Amino acid sequence: MSGDYLRDPDEIYARSFATIRAEADLSGVREDLQDVVVRMVHACGMVDIVPEIRWGGEVVAEVEFALLEGAPVLCDCEMVRAGISRKYLPKKSELVVTLDDPAIPELAQQLGTTRSAAAVELWRGRLKGAVVVIGNAPTALFHLLELLDEGADKPAAIIATPVGFVGAEESKALLALDLHRVPFLTLLGRRGGSAIASAALNAVLRGIAP
Repeated sequence: MSGDYLRDPDEIYARSFATIRAEADLSGVREDLQDVVVRMVHACGMVDIVPEIRWGGEVVAEVEFALLEGAPVLCDCEMVRAGISRKYLPKKSELVVTLDDPAIPELAQQLGTTRSAAAVELWRGRLKGAVVVIGNAPTALFHLLELLDEGADKPAAIIATPVGFVGAEESKALLALDLHRVPFLTLLGRRGGSAIASAALNAVLRGIAP
């Protein structure tokens, strides 16, 4: 095996981000979102996702303000929580995952839905002013939007990039309609995933790190 490869982590990051900025068309991306979009591309290695990224409202500013005020981050799965850089997260903010709550299997059966959607049901009392990050389950995003339809408290912002062949495209298209006027960031289509969602939040966290 050849030993001729780049080993310096700072140089690897610098070259990676330079490559993304050289190859991706960021001309249509707002300045305050460009670092976020670059991090999303870096998480998946696909510069062609840029035209499919959508946002609404002052999503970066709202996430920053909420977290500096100690708002919780509601994550749809452990993979999202694991991908968030705790060293940049304000100490007052908690990373919350309810998917493994003992009540979830029975609640999912009662609601006639998935465990991921049932886990979102447990967010009702914590939604107000929270930052929501969904990277895995389309049903989690669908149920969040259903809660908002019912008049549930609004989160500060929603970052949602659920991935898959059933419901992912539709759930994100519904979010992008911006019916509830909650600042959001999403990636349209089937592509997405926990790494992209957590990378988007990490980009914002780096911006508020002391």
